Amino acid sequence: MQAIVMTHTGGPEVLVPREVPAPQPDAGEVLIRAEAIPVLYPETLLRSGTFPMAAPPPVVFGHQAAGEIVEVGPGVARELLGRRVVAATAGSGSYAEFVCAPVANTTVIPAEVSTDDAAATMMSGSIALALLEAANLTGTETVVVEAGATGVGSYLVQLAREFGAARVIATAGGSTKGERARELGADQVIDHRTDEWAETLAANAPGTVDIVFDSIGGSTATALLSAMTPGSGRMLSYGWLSGTPAQVSAADLIPGGLSLTACAGPAWHQRAQRARAGILARVPSLSPPVETVLPLGEAARGHELVESRRLLGKVVLRPAATH
Repeated sequence: MQAIVMTHTGGPEVLVPREVPAPQPDAGEVLIRAEAIPVLYPETLLRSGTFPMAAPPPVVFGHQAAGEIVEVGPGVARELLGRRVVAATAGSGSYAEFVCAPVANTTVIPAEVSTDDAAATMMSGSIALALLEAANLTGTETVVVEAGATGVGSYLVQLAREFGAARVIATAGGSTKGERARELGADQVIDHRTDEWAETLAANAPGTVDIVFDSIGGSTATALLSAMTPGSGRMLSYGWLSGTPAQVSAADLIPGGLSLTACAGPAWHQRAQRARAGILARVPSLSPPVETVLPLGEAARGHELVESRRLLGKVVLRPAATH
């Protein structure tokens, strides 16, 4: 079968098309004929060596795929054969025509949802859903969604009112992404490429922000604390686009009676996994998630597009067998 092998850590060029043996499902696993493979931003960090891979290269790359279950391993119900699912691998192997994954890591795709849309929505959408559930909104809050035009932020903007947000302030980088955030439902958009944008927000509306969904991290998180509602303001930190996690200490939080929740670790990932079916059920009411579809052999190009940060939607790879 055709697959994309990561030969070593480095730039997108380390993702090389090769012919490799098709995998066989072990106990508790299913074999999927892949139809849509999302290119995920965290994968670019793994490929570059920023974060360690679960298996050392050379290895068939990739962490999620969507398609039809064509074979089941020992202990897996045969009734699953023919089901369309989105699957998360055990750490590698999804950039391929056939993909093995633990059956526990599969989510059935609703009939009204396309395989492409399911693949593109699963990771970012399930994280957004878990964040909104953890935020415990009551219907009166003003929320700030950092990077609200793309990825997890785009789903937070779209779903915030369903979960009780009264006002949504989004940040975005540049006018194109700013307009996108407005289209998704943001009441106000701030260009986070502007120096001291967080300080300006805090100065203009001190103590009025109830929730911050923090994906930027760094010193920005500290600057936003004075914008947060004393006694009940809460920050949910789940990313660090700035390059470092939120630079916030207990000493920063205590004077205002604020809280910070670190949305990471095994327990958090389990929460996001439980949100998978919920986000797929919502896909028909969400903005179309796919921007670019490429042949599987152009995986390196897909990584270049994701790393450019110019895209508004997801890149999906399609194996030749599904054309």
